[in-house]
Amino acid sequence: MAKIKFTKGELKRQRDALKQFEHYLPILQLKKQQLQIEIEHVHQRLSLKAQDIDDLENEISDWAGLLKEPGDFVSKWIEPDRVITRNLNIAGIDIPVLERIDFRKTEYDLFLTPLWVDITIEKIRALIVFLEEEKIFNAQLEILRKELRITTQRVNLFEKIKIPECKENVRLIRIYLGDQQTNAVGRSKIAKNKIEKMTLEVAVL
Repeated sequence: MAKIKFTKGELKRQRDALKQFEHYLPILQLKKQQLQIEIEHVHQRLSLKAQDIDDLENEISDWAGLLKEPGDFVSKWIEPDRVITRNLNIAGIDIPVLERIDFRKTEYDLFLTPLWVDITIEKIRALIVFLEEEKIFNAQLEILRKELRITTQRVNLFEKIKIPECKENVRLIRIYLGDQQTNAVGRSKIAKNKIEKMTLEVAVL
């Protein structure tokens, strides 16, 4: 516990600090709860996305061999051209959200290309989108977990250290000032009695 001054000014400072801590604690507790809920939601989204990825990978596995054939040109149509994200504010912090993925426009002769090319490109692009979503969900988790650790530390600091410390400081200062006031009253009475006694002795003389 830091050393405190037993003065009225220090008493006011400790009371103001206590009031501030007690004001912000519920806000921090609410933020902690919101972060915990959002982390659970992201876990659920990740689980569903992992299932989507597994299902789609199984669906396109029939074409995996075709894509490895010499002279295959499908790869240039499935490379993302742009990955666009935006920020979403959750409990006072920004997390990334996938807006969309732009792919290069497909340009090839429909009569000269195999029938499986269109659907293969479509499915693989969908898989790339799923994988990017999974990547962003993991990034969200990392940000949310870090913020939850910081918020939990602050909640614990306020609950277990700062608020009890301020309350104890206020109690000690009030006791000290009360004792000082009692002593001052006692000394005042003694002084008053002495003055009255001296006045009486002078009057007798």
